[in-house]
Amino acid sequence: MPKALITGVTGQDGSYLAEFLLSKGYEVVGMVRRTSTLNLHRLAHIQDQITLVPGDLLDEFSLVQILDEHRPDEVYNLGAQSFVSTSWSQPVFTGEATALGVTRLLNAIRIIGPKIRFYQASSSEMFGKVIEVPQRETTPFYPRSPYGVAKVYGHWITVNYRESYNLHATSGILFNHESPRRGLEFVTRKISSHVAQIKLGLTNELRLGNLDAKRDWGFAGDYVQAMWHMLQVDTPDDFVIATGETHSIREFLDLAFSHVNLDWHDYVVQDERFMRPAEVDLLVGDPSKAGAKLGWEPSVTFPQLVHMMVDADIQLLQNGQTPM
Repeated sequence: MPKALITGVTGQDGSYLAEFLLSKGYEVVGMVRRTSTLNLHRLAHIQDQITLVPGDLLDEFSLVQILDEHRPDEVYNLGAQSFVSTSWSQPVFTGEATALGVTRLLNAIRIIGPKIRFYQASSSEMFGKVIEVPQRETTPFYPRSPYGVAKVYGHWITVNYRESYNLHATSGILFNHESPRRGLEFVTRKISSHVAQIKLGLTNELRLGNLDAKRDWGFAGDYVQAMWHMLQVDTPDDFVIATGETHSIREFLDLAFSHVNLDWHDYVVQDERFMRPAEVDLLVGDPSKAGAKLGWEPSVTFPQLVHMMVDADIQLLQNGQTPM
């Protein structure tokens, strides 16, 4: 039975990846940080099937201990300070967790198990102020936030450890990927949650920042499968994972509100407080390399994704649950 370690297992991607690996017959070990409010709601349905261990990307010794005790075949580094807006108010912490955390984990792998296959969660935010459209593996990076800068560091340190120590270390440059498990702080889930609340008469307003920003949005459940495929090939490499389509916040709003027969113009208010200091205006990825070398392609369309998220939030509220 293969064994995988997932950092960030309590997040959106971590929960979908844990589910997928269990379906593949893996033993799954999930690393969680010791906090006063450990949130396991995304794992509730599989919690008894996985092993949760305490560890922290800020503490290399804890990473060495976990690898030494559990000896995984694969490590998926999904742990990070992953919210772009927070990276502006906490830039140093973002660098410690999202950038240097990768180095600590790679170093622990080099010491304990250099045959371990390693996946690094890189991000389309590395492209930032884009140099070319669409963005592919060879597109130069131009990050526009402390989060994007930290992800660039994590990406290049992965390449460096791969080339210097002959590690099977791969970076997946994932474009925006959403789901009903997305955190409420992300704009897509903020929209779907508010649409549900407005439809059920619980609120009458949604405040947002830049409505013209364009993103390449896919379904997180599809994207975690790409992560697994990357670690099954013999030669480690870097791959853009995307749909190849771009859509604006306005388009997302239109699909979300019209799905419940409402007009978003009646409820949405633009608020300067939600504008970024430096905006990323257009992201759209070219996933052709992943299609050719991994046989991967997305299965959920943009309208299907938006409708899925709205339906799930309506269901949550109708069941008397608090959106998380």
